[in-house]
Amino acid sequence: MTRGTSETLQQILRGHIDELLREFTNERDRTLAEDLLSETLGLLMDQPHSLDLKIATATITEMRDAFAMFAPYRGIPKASIFGSARTQPHDPLWEHTRLLASRLADDGWMVVTGAGPGIMQAGMEGAGRERSIGVSIRLPFEQGANPVIAGDEKYVSMRYFFTRKLMLVKESSAFICLPGGFGTLDETFELLTLTQTGKGLPVPIVFLDTPGDRYWEMVHEFVQEQLITRGFVSPGDVGFYFITDSCEEAVAEIDRFYANYDSIRFISDQLVIRLRQEPTDAQLELLNTEFEGLVAEGGIRRAAAHPVEIRQADKPDLPRISFAFARHHYSDLRAMINRLNSFVEI
Repeated sequence: MTRGTSETLQQILRGHIDELLREFTNERDRTLAEDLLSETLGLLMDQPHSLDLKIATATITEMRDAFAMFAPYRGIPKASIFGSARTQPHDPLWEHTRLLASRLADDGWMVVTGAGPGIMQAGMEGAGRERSIGVSIRLPFEQGANPVIAGDEKYVSMRYFFTRKLMLVKESSAFICLPGGFGTLDETFELLTLTQTGKGLPVPIVFLDTPGDRYWEMVHEFVQEQLITRGFVSPGDVGFYFITDSCEEAVAEIDRFYANYDSIRFISDQLVIRLRQEPTDAQLELLNTEFEGLVAEGGIRRAAAHPVEIRQADKPDLPRISFAFARHHYSDLRAMINRLNSFVEI
């Protein structure tokens, strides 16, 4: 295909794309929809290798299925549980996970797992079918979803680990990691990496052991003795996670995280933090003193809802603080959330 032919075909298709967008998308999402279709068209024009095209097609298909599955539950808080598929019902971890998931469900959370056996099944047993969501991976040695979630509308199966991990992380606002193998460690450390680099939103991350088990304590020792000592991560990065062997403390840690903090949003160079309680003058002064290094210029101040938040109905009624974020030391941002939560009684 010559360059001239390609450009002519793109112009023809662009007219059809514009028609489709006018019919199927709202004005707010028009630019994003244009970008998606334009990039898809560009990929086809590149005449990719069949394998590349297969990967791209499967990725879009899986994401579409997962987005549709999660959509009806968008307003319900969700917690993802990671852990070994090999854990057996007689293992203390099984009952520990059941108890944890039951407590979360009683508090109004939905529990998201990989829908397989082991810890994943234990979590779904604890939460119950109605409060469980499953995102499984198709493997030759696993036979689909566990019996708790199999056949449920809140279940989707994925071919690729990266699309599955995206959905396990994207949809949840709390994470509990139980002992497991390579897959569990992969999910856990990717979650930490996303939080450390600011690619993911601040979230409570709980490392849960059973009493007498030092699995996560030993991981923590490795982080301290190898990663921190050698300068691979910062000392403050251990603040991203909380280690406990108590289900009650695990749930309490999640509750503490959202005691005052609600959510954040970046608007241009401003970081907006939505709260449940407006800070006093003295609390603002403390924030500006304690977290000066997070501010690129100016200071931390109270703020009204931004016009784009009002236009998109993005929690405009909540009190806010705002500042020009220096976009580094995300562990300090996590510490700021802890400080904000200390301003209210739990």
